[in-house]
Amino acid sequence: MASAHIEHKLALLPDLPGCYLMKDINAKIIYVGKAKNLKHRVRSYFKGDKNNGQARLIEQIADDEIADFDTIITTTEKEAFLLEITLIQKYQPYYNIKLKRGTGYPYIKITNERNPQLVLTSEIKKDGAYYFGPYPNVYAAQGTLQFLQKVYPLRRCAGHLGRPCLYYHMGQCLGACFREVPEEEYAAQIKKIKRFLDGNVGDAKRDLKQRMNDAASKLQFELAADLRDQIRYIEQTVEKQRIISNDTTPRDLFTYYMDKGYLSVQIFFIRQARLIKREKRIFPSINTPDEELATFILQFYNRKNAVLPKEVLVPAGVEKNVLSDILGIPFRTPQRGQKRALLDMANENAKLALEEKFRLLELDNRQTVGAQEEIFTALGLPFGHVMEAFDHSHIQGTDPVSAMVYYEDGKPVKSMYRKYKLKGEVEHQNGADEAANTREVIRRRYTRLLKEKKSLPDLILMDGGEIELDAVKDVLRNELNLNIPVAGMVKNDKHRTAALMYGDPPQLIDLDRQSQGFFLLTRVQDEVHRFAITFHRQSHNKNSLASKLETIHGVGPKTRIKLLKHFGSVTKIKEASVDDIESLGIAKTVAQTILLSL
Repeated sequence: MASAHIEHKLALLPDLPGCYLMKDINAKIIYVGKAKNLKHRVRSYFKGDKNNGQARLIEQIADDEIADFDTIITTTEKEAFLLEITLIQKYQPYYNIKLKRGTGYPYIKITNERNPQLVLTSEIKKDGAYYFGPYPNVYAAQGTLQFLQKVYPLRRCAGHLGRPCLYYHMGQCLGACFREVPEEEYAAQIKKIKRFLDGNVGDAKRDLKQRMNDAASKLQFELAADLRDQIRYIEQTVEKQRIISNDTTPRDLFTYYMDKGYLSVQIFFIRQARLIKREKRIFPSINTPDEELATFILQFYNRKNAVLPKEVLVPAGVEKNVLSDILGIPFRTPQRGQKRALLDMANENAKLALEEKFRLLELDNRQTVGAQEEIFTALGLPFGHVMEAFDHSHIQGTDPVSAMVYYEDGKPVKSMYRKYKLKGEVEHQNGADEAANTREVIRRRYTRLLKEKKSLPDLILMDGGEIELDAVKDVLRNELNLNIPVAGMVKNDKHRTAALMYGDPPQLIDLDRQSQGFFLLTRVQDEVHRFAITFHRQSHNKNSLASKLETIHGVGPKTRIKLLKHFGSVTKIKEASVDDIESLGIAKTVAQTILLSL
């Protein structure tokens, strides 16, 4: 049942195209969508049939996860498409299909200059050059590049050397090193290269066979053997691949299979009339599969180093006209023939990939999503996707550090881990003030997230007890005005995970020791402890090196920096000679003092 606030906003929705942003109770954007008619689309989430394609999001609404929504009106559906991609990339909503910005796949490039070259690159620029690819791996791209440099040479050297280069003597350079190569000569070679890359390899094979026979008749057997190897390259790496099209148009194919709220996408890259590469993606889906695929395609080609093909094949329901208008290339749905068979084959691959995913998910979810849900249930909290756990490390209060690990749906996301060097200004007689250290790291972490307007976690876990919990709550509530749930991970007298501590006042909450939730809690506590200890050892070793040097009379900051940069460790300084240290510009008497003191 929608709240009164949402009911009021639903009544004010316009009959216009645009984008909508769904938010949870912390005002975090969890889904971004587009619509031809905002009024009909947004109302369908709150008033629609829970058995349709929006079942996942409607289920979240039923659990009161969606507390609000915003809309942005556009003048056309095309603008809504473009705005949706921008908003997804900006906010990275949990329920949206998200792609990384880059591909990293290599391309063969014919440079756009007076004396062009053939090079391998993974960076695409708008420089008028010709790019061919992407290649499934760098070895295939390197092999093709080396073949083309031997058969259809352009320029291999720096040019204008005043003498023929080694590549020219090897027949792999047209001679820009010592002569002005006519543009027509380059153009003829480039035409042959493009024909080969487009799949017309017959000309190259016939030419190589003729040259091989001529070399053999002249008793030039080494040259004939090299030409034979080049013919074998064509036969083994190009001709053996099954031709799947009658034309050589570079095209990409996108299709999908949807089941149980998941969308399985298959992408086929067709080059040289052959399938040179395949990608697959599986995502939870909110909207209809045709709409999700259209959004996916726009994100796919909006990535860094994406080269558009000459044609894209998609299923019938996808908005082909809008996509063609945005990307400037034709989108088509084949009805019969080889292209239709290829689309059907990709669809079958998408189905098989999703069925395999379900089998793996059934096993994995028990240990990840299901385990995390057990933790939230034990605490009496609605299910949350993100947990952040903290632990401190120090030696009798010296070199204090803190570390944070990040878990999403029960899985560690190591790119989100964070390390903190603490000031440790307040110390007890027997070591560091744990409460002060906790306040410092919590203040630094969540002040930064608020400042950068980034998403907050659904649960904070502290390796510790009541002291740490009180410190966290004090900073969150009284300084930052946040109400994030906080629980302590309590260990027993054997320093092993025992229970959770939660509530006001804090109380021990036991988990079934054979449950996946307890196993996950153990993994989180062990991981944050490992991460903190490792970071502390690194920091302490660096500080130990510096502190030993600081105790030596006559060794100032500049000298210490020189020694640290050059030798890197106390052991290596000990092994050095007086002359080695003197070579850094350090006086002989100081060098002798350093070696005697270590």
